[in-house]
Amino acid sequence: MDPSCILLTGKVAVVTGGGAGIGRGIADGFAAFGARVVLFERDEARVATAAEEIGSTGAEVLGLTVDVRDGEAVETAVAATCEHFGRIDILVNNAGGVFAAPFLETSEKGWDALHRANLKHIYHCTQHVGRRMVEQGDGGAMINVVSIEGVRAAPLYATYAAAKAGAINFTKTLALELAPHGIRVNALAPDICVTEGLEALMTKESLQRATRTVPMGRLGDPSDLAGAAIFLASEMSRYLTGETLHVDGGTHASSGWYQHPDYGQYVYGPPPPEEEPPD
Repeated sequence: MDPSCILLTGKVAVVTGGGAGIGRGIADGFAAFGARVVLFERDEARVATAAEEIGSTGAEVLGLTVDVRDGEAVETAVAATCEHFGRIDILVNNAGGVFAAPFLETSEKGWDALHRANLKHIYHCTQHVGRRMVEQGDGGAMINVVSIEGVRAAPLYATYAAAKAGAINFTKTLALELAPHGIRVNALAPDICVTEGLEALMTKESLQRATRTVPMGRLGDPSDLAGAAIFLASEMSRYLTGETLHVDGGTHASSGWYQHPDYGQYVYGPPPPEEEPPD
């Protein structure tokens, strides 16, 4: 083993939802470490902009407008990727979506929509890419971006949490099925990661309050996920499969413990409210 093991030089990496947020961060990281990057993104303008910006760094990049909830669209995109680059070595199932709703008020349509966005698209992408990897015969790496909500209670997000929990178990199970083919399957579970989408959902004040629940003292950034994804995609993790890495600054480990802002020691329970600003 040597430092070159972390490089992705020449590898072809597909990143779903790669036009923005965590997906874009991972795509940027892969490109910086030498991968040829393929973006699957349903927003045509967004994928065009992302492909142009990543390509301006000198990386080889292909941007495809794809709704990964549509199995036929995914099959077509995978074929286009292989026609363009000849193979696929890495798959990152990152696309997803969420909305808050009490479960008793959640419609069947809402349930189905969240499962299509957060779980069923993993089925489509993993199956079509997995078949290609098996045909290639020299292994590969798959990474499912899940969530801490897949392993803890998530009031108002029951449907989303159920989908993410399903993706975590799918990761373990598929790791065993694909291990004989040299294909590793792992997952990344962020907690609060500051993206364009999150900033649209949360106020600046709520983001500041959330910071106090993170043992490392700051919220996550897409580049934090990118670093872990590069590790999982590279030869540095060649003996790691079926695992979910919690890239969350310690919130999964803390399980409700937080550092009190006044005296720095860990206490259990909700953080104190913000002090009233002076007049």
